[in-house]
Amino acid sequence: MLTGKQKRFLRAEAHHLTPIFQVGKGGVNENMTKQIAEALEVRELIKISILQNNEDDKHEVAEALAKGAKAELVQLIGHTVVLYKESKENKKINLP
Repeated sequence: MLTGKQKRFLRAEAHHLTPIFQVGKGGVNENMTKQIAEALEVRELIKISILQNNEDDKHEVAEALAKGAKAELVQLIGHTVVLYKESKENKKINLP
């Protein structure tokens, strides 16, 4: 579980990132969460955008993504989700 200070730090780190995944009409599926988990292992911090044609609630989508990838939900702002998961092999981000 991340503290408030750690979340603020990660939000600042994620500010310049561009979303590398998009959740569309199909919603969240197992294949997508698997790919997100692999990307998190490499990058530790990623952004995901939820497209307008997704009919699910954006809060539910964010929770499903975090739960599926076993990651921490850092932020949900607008239709953009920021996820963090500490890497096992190549740790890049040192949390305060």
